Amino acid sequence: MLRKFLTIVCMVILTLSAGCRQAVEDTETGADRTRAGFLPIFNGRDLTGWEAVGNARWAVEGGALVGTQGDDNAPGDLFTKTTYSDFLLTVTYRVEWPCNTGVWFRYQSAAKAYQADILEYKDPECYSGTLYCPGKMFLAMNTDKTLVDRDGWNTMRVRAEADHIQIWLNGRQVADVHDDTSDSGRIGFQVHPGAEFGPMKIIVRELLLKPLRDGN
Repeated sequence: MLRKFLTIVCMVILTLSAGCRQAVEDTETGADRTRAGFLPIFNGRDLTGWEAVGNARWAVEGGALVGTQGDDNAPGDLFTKTTYSDFLLTVTYRVEWPCNTGVWFRYQSAAKAYQADILEYKDPECYSGTLYCPGKMFLAMNTDKTLVDRDGWNTMRVRAEADHIQIWLNGRQVADVHDDTSDSGRIGFQVHPGAEFGPMKIIVRELLLKPLRDGN
């Protein structure tokens, strides 16, 4: 009787153990699926594949991309050397306030580009996730400041496909527009000038891109 009881106990333990292993395997498979087709465009080690414009400071610290103002509150930008057209971009970042920065995409020139803003703007009132276009100002505005984690990590997702541009901030959609200003270009980050933004710092720990069609 005791032997039978011990056998049953062992079978239950083995079953539970197998179930736990399967759960872990399922989770790992799910994570792999989430990243399927995504390519890291920042290697976490150095600025290979990137080029700086202006006098801001760009560095890699602790596996993260870090941007700050240069001497005398000098601004600058950092761009990929590669251009992209249709894609889904995921950026995980945090900032030190006050700041005015953002994620450039489809950047061809200072007059022909888009930016997923990271800022706190007063007039009109809008926050990170706002879609900016040179010459057209804000094409879509995030007016909900509660979506922003001011002290922690945030995830911005940008989907650009033909003339359709969408932005999500921390899982909430904040932009959904059609615009044909630019159909391709570089991806990058901005450090804004001005003493009022002197303490600013943008820290990017992950940058993943999934092409949506050939030719990116």
